[in-house]
Amino acid sequence: MRATSDKPFLGFGLGLRTEHYQDILDTKPQQIDWLEIISENYMVDGGKPLYYLDAIRAHYPMVMHGVSMSLGSTDPLNYEYLKKLKKLINRVEPEWYSDHLCWTGIGHKNMHDLLPLPYTREAVDHLADRISRVQDYLGRQMLIENLSSYITYHADAMTEWEFLSTIAEKADCYLLLDVNNIYVSSFNHHFDPIEYLDGIPAQRVWQHHLAGHSNEGNLIIDTHDHDIIDPVWALYEETAKRLGPVSTMIERDGNIPPLSSVLEELEQARRIATPYYQ
Repeated sequence: MRATSDKPFLGFGLGLRTEHYQDILDTKPQQIDWLEIISENYMVDGGKPLYYLDAIRAHYPMVMHGVSMSLGSTDPLNYEYLKKLKKLINRVEPEWYSDHLCWTGIGHKNMHDLLPLPYTREAVDHLADRISRVQDYLGRQMLIENLSSYITYHADAMTEWEFLSTIAEKADCYLLLDVNNIYVSSFNHHFDPIEYLDGIPAQRVWQHHLAGHSNEGNLIIDTHDHDIIDPVWALYEETAKRLGPVSTMIERDGNIPPLSSVLEELEQARRIATPYYQ
């Protein structure tokens, strides 16, 4: 199936976190249109994670987001991991699944970090081939997410947005465009985030992430432990203008506030984007 302009729109959602399990079950907030789960948290045989997953899934659409597929690694694809992922997909029946455009280790060692790649033709071909094989194994297309990054490579032969767009086209997959990551990387590497947005194929963007970060003065680190700042909200508005309706969610992974506070940010995203989604 080739990408078309008829992309699904789920509305505005949250990343599901353990701190909010019970509140979501008890109150079933109408502001939440859908939820994103971290796949690895539920690739288990039983216990409370799956109990809450099933209970909450009964009330909300879900998507799955992974952090360990290591698409950019030179290790062989981990089919044991993919087998567990496929089992979870069959259980959750998500709208889609995603992972990052990165590598997470080598020699079968997971460093539990999202490590950047050089933007070269060789890397494009390597990634597109691995994404295609993952999609064939799982029987559905996936979304790939842009990283926040802190280094560049001398070997880079194209911009990040050219790299991302070329891989999506070659592998025939979709994009999870993280707006905060664009802002973080544009600050760290001194590029124009609007040029980035203008270089992305709108029809392939199916999801956005919004999050907070830590500003160390001359470096911004994507920590997901602060509120979203005004420049990221402004970039999100520019994204909505250019790309149209895209399912958007809030990520919060540290200093997690009460659910009500995260819902306030979710409503801000809705207020910003909705005028451009009519």
